[in-house]
Amino acid sequence: MLVALIVCMTEQDAATDELSSNAGSDFGPAALASVASVALALYYYYVQDDKQRGQFVGLWPATILGLAIYLKLGDIKALLEQRQAA
Repeated sequence: MLVALIVCMTEQDAATDELSSNAGSDFGPAALASVASVALALYYYYVQDDKQRGQFVGLWPATILGLAIYLKLGDIKALLEQRQAA
């Protein structure tokens, strides 16, 4: 029983390490787009004095990051299903 528990914990650690090594790789473009969106929103709001457009563009980062997280969760789900099948 103890051996099975140790093997299970070792497999979980390996899966966690694999997920951690890939965790930041897919958020580069999404994070960059979000930062650019915030900058554009500030530009519209303060420089162009177009407050409505600045607020509209300012809502984009949450959507961009939410989509990136959703896509990443799909990759994690596929990896977990692959691990369970093996």
